[in-house]
Amino acid sequence: MKKIFVIFLISIFFISCAQKLPNTNQNNEPSKKYTVKDYFPFVADRRMKYQGIGNEYAEKDVYVDFIKDNRIQLRVINPGTTLAQVYEIKDGELRFIRSQEEFYYRDNIIDSQNSNYEILLKEPIEVGTTWTTREGNKRYISDLEKEIVTPYGSFKALEVTTEGKDYKTYDYYVINVGHVKSVFDFNGNKIETTIEKIEQDIPVVQTVKFYYPDFENDRIAFVKQKLEFKTNDTVIQKFESFLKTPPKEGLTKILGPNSKINSLYLIPNENKVYIDLSKEFVSDMNAGSSLEAMIIQSLVNTLGDYYNVDKVYISLDGRPYESGHIAISKDEYFKVDYNNAIELK
Repeated sequence: MKKIFVIFLISIFFISCAQKLPNTNQNNEPSKKYTVKDYFPFVADRRMKYQGIGNEYAEKDVYVDFIKDNRIQLRVINPGTTLAQVYEIKDGELRFIRSQEEFYYRDNIIDSQNSNYEILLKEPIEVGTTWTTREGNKRYISDLEKEIVTPYGSFKALEVTTEGKDYKTYDYYVINVGHVKSVFDFNGNKIETTIEKIEQDIPVVQTVKFYYPDFENDRIAFVKQKLEFKTNDTVIQKFESFLKTPPKEGLTKILGPNSKINSLYLIPNENKVYIDLSKEFVSDMNAGSSLEAMIIQSLVNTLGDYYNVDKVYISLDGRPYESGHIAISKDEYFKVDYNNAIELK
């Protein structure tokens, strides 16, 4: 039963976004040949809220983090965790490429590779189209005009049925709306995830602690800032702005006017963040050894806190960090240290 439920938890995260608000009792045009993308459109800056019935983890909020060509990366927030999920539409198939849990930061994983992807929907869009899941179960289009009622409206939906050994799942897609409902049926016991609300132009909001040297008081201070991310916004864009402009008087900036973040990413299994800065980071700084150490520590603390890690590797235009005062090798890193750090409000 546990394995079956895990399979369902994966299925209830399948989600899309709408191009316009749907009308209730929507009818399909029988003469038109629809494609997978009609039933799973990619739309930026949209939040879709789902209610859950039968299990505390069945409810969720879904945002669109990134869209690139035929791929979309979604942020799925449920009571248990936050996930990043990557989907692809290719060769007439809707493919589930990757899911990563504990994704509380923002990172672009849309180019993830996976030859063992899951097919969620497949053309031709007609009753009887059948394929096999990764687990070897039968999945097929069972209805094109299934009448369903949701808190968001009534629809005639495409129904996809998956037949497991002791269970069935039903997924419902609506033209120009996307995935609106999932039902997991295990011997008559049902868990449902159903669309409740769709909102436009809603960013992902994150509160980030930015650390800066308070040199005169011989300490590091942090200020909490709310960052708003629209689709395709990156952490680099947002962080550069705040690192160059301390919000309080008396704090030292981390990045100078000519400095740039070339790349920034997390490798989870190393518990380490990698940041590559332009070489101007050192020349812009123009600081003595004490202030340079505080600037480095402030940057490390900012990244460590945001990504929830304790190790940060810093490079300059691809080479391990080296200045006149501080240097590391390619196998070394800087350690997060919150001692002597205070919050400024």
